[in-house]
Amino acid sequence: MGGKTIIRTSEMTVTFTRPFVIDGFEQELPPGDYVVETEEELLQGLSFPAYRRVSTTLHVDRVPGRPSQKESWQVVPEALEAALIRDGVGRRPRP
Repeated sequence: MGGKTIIRTSEMTVTFTRPFVIDGFEQELPPGDYVVETEEELLQGLSFPAYRRVSTTLHVDRVPGRPSQKESWQVVPEALEAALIRDGVGRRPRP
């Protein structure tokens, strides 16, 4: 009875105003705009649509100023939110 897993992906841009570190990573990152991608899967068997977060990815320039060389970091959403709060900006996503 296994059905097809339905995944939805959303992106937002967050802005850091100062250098920052995300818990779980040693590298300090420079201030700037970062794309955050979230994947969620549809929970099956409910009478209403509900999604469960599967992954949160932060896209980081390997070489600052060279967006063609990106790394993708799997991050804990709460660690990202904490870094934004420490930066003093809270969550200010840009479409």
